Order: sequence, then C-alpha cells, then structure tokens
Amino acid sequence: MSGADELIRKAIEEGKFSNLPGEGKPLRLDENPWEDPGWQMAHHILRANGFTLPWIEQRQTIEKELEGARSQLLRAWRQHEKAKLSGGEGEMERALQAFEQQIIAINQQIRSYNLAVPLDRFQIRLVQLKQEVDRLTTLPLSDTL
Repeated sequence: MSGADELIRKAIEEGKFSNLPGEGKPLRLDENPWEDPGWQMAHHILRANGFTLPWIEQRQTIEKELEGARSQLLRAWRQHEKAKLSGGEGEMERALQAFEQQIIAINQQIRSYNLAVPLDRFQIRLVQLKQEVDRLTTLPLSDTL
C-alpha cells in the first residue's frame, strides 16, 4: 500500500471524513465550479434542453462527417474488390477523388474548430488522406467483403 493510501485509510479510521457537508448525497457533477457565475443560468437552460457549447457541437459534426466519408470509401473499396474478383471494373478512382474532397472540407472544419476551442487539449489533428486510404486498402480481403 502506498504512503498516500495509508494516510487516507488512517484518516477514515479516525473519522476525519465523517460528517462532511454533503455526506451521503450524490455529487453534483452538472455544475462547473470554474464557470462564470453570470453564465450559470444560461448554461443550465441550454444543457437542460439538450444544447451544448458551439465548439462541442462542431466537434460532433466533424466526427459524424468523417465517419460518413470513411463509410462511403469503405463501400467503394468493397465494390472495387468484388469487381476485381469477377473481372469487372470498379469506381475506385472516383470514390478516392470524392473522399479527398471530403477530407479537404473536413480539415477546413477542423482548423476552424481548433481556433474556437478554449484549450489546446481539445484540438483535433488534421486528417491525413494517405494514412486513411492506406489503412483501408491494407485490410485483409475478408475484413472488407
């Protein structure tokens, strides 16, 4: 047991954590202690009605669009592989061009988002087109069909 664990155990045994304010009550995790008091009511109303901060909504939109672009490319890859197996031609080149345009647009949204977030740790890395395509096209055939 670490030194900190030992100190906490000893304090519990001595009752130092007994009769604290809020003991036995659920934690109020919906309140932000660093939130500007002037904005608390507005943020509470927004949260209660399913809204969130604009930059959080923007991130959710980016993630949905990226997932949609990946799904479209995966479908095209599957069709391309099936066409190759049957001796036909697929539409992979067109799908790759469309995917590239989607990634350019998504990366522009990511740049805008990264300027809006309050802290660097919330920023998103730009999507690397080559890495995305390579990841998809190196999947075993059984995983793509």
